[in-house]
Amino acid sequence: MIRAGTGSSTAKNPRSAALEATGAALQQAGLRTADCAIVFASTAYGGAFPLIVRSVSEAAGTREVAGCGSIGVIAGGREIESGPALAVLVLGGNTIAATRLFVPQLRGRALEVAHEIAAAVRPRLGANNLLCLFPDTYNLEPEPLLAELARELPNVTVIGGGATEDGSVGETFQFCGDVVSSNSVSGMLLAGEFEINLGAANACAPLGPTHRVTAVRDNIVMELDGRRAWDVFAEAVGPLADDLPRALSFVFVGIPLTPGTERIARGNFYVRNITGASSDHGVIAIAHRPQLGDTLGFVLRDAERSRTELKATLEAMAARSAQPPAFGFYFDCVSRGSGLYQMSDHDSAYIAQCFGQVPLAGFFTGFEIGPLGDRTGLLQYCGVLALISEKPA
Repeated sequence: MIRAGTGSSTAKNPRSAALEATGAALQQAGLRTADCAIVFASTAYGGAFPLIVRSVSEAAGTREVAGCGSIGVIAGGREIESGPALAVLVLGGNTIAATRLFVPQLRGRALEVAHEIAAAVRPRLGANNLLCLFPDTYNLEPEPLLAELARELPNVTVIGGGATEDGSVGETFQFCGDVVSSNSVSGMLLAGEFEINLGAANACAPLGPTHRVTAVRDNIVMELDGRRAWDVFAEAVGPLADDLPRALSFVFVGIPLTPGTERIARGNFYVRNITGASSDHGVIAIAHRPQLGDTLGFVLRDAERSRTELKATLEAMAARSAQPPAFGFYFDCVSRGSGLYQMSDHDSAYIAQCFGQVPLAGFFTGFEIGPLGDRTGLLQYCGVLALISEKPA
């Protein structure tokens, strides 16, 4: 049986916050001690991260502790986006075995890090496996790492998100055991007999049809449909083109999962940032390297579209759920939350409405790791929900 619970705290004293959140999680789980604890702590605790990790480990009675720092945390139906905030998820029971992992020195080592992660978890794999990763957003190249992990661990479900901070520090932090470090990845492998239900809700809506890349150099798109890429972009964004910084915070590139697609459809595209644009040179720069003949479109980050997409994602997950979830994770892009919806706890309220008061923990991410078509991939501007259930008898 899976025993799970979550707790949160906004106490200013870091040790008090750790004890309060862990105590609440243990109480909800009906546990005196836990097999593992997953911890997300806001930047406001900063230099007290080591104390928080030690205190959670002590209170939960386990050294299997992993997590990261973030700009905000999610637990117990709350999305705490500023100030001191701590979320703790504890697990116990005889259905799941937990193994923490840590790999330092991410920068420039995506493939090597993937091999080290695979080597660490391979001996601990079970019948079903969920690998939760919390990497440094600033130093990881996630796409090659995730592609290599898929080759190394083809039957392992991978989820997670890039650690964040509020801009006051300039680096993010990962937690594992009693270690707190930056430029690293921490994580937890959950292995055993359970079912995993995954969904990803995108906050972006398509702006018109796709366009064929007809001239490109590296990540600089010079022509779309035989026209200057800037002109096609400006037509898509309309008046926003007159305020380029604002335009680039709302409009992005949508990459179809199916090559040659004429229109971007729900569940058939992923999003990448436009990193620059020039009306003088007629080009746009994107966080992607398209090839000649590829298709891409433009998408708009939009609250109403995000809400509709979230509801559809939750309904689809509920339809394929054979058992009520025992616990879950929610990794939500920093560009969502109250900044997008103009209200707090938005996504958590919809999740609770659909699945009830599931023990759920997560944080606001720099990027998301979740389902991308039929594989695991790098997501942006998404909310990734993973629900874990007992296997039916």
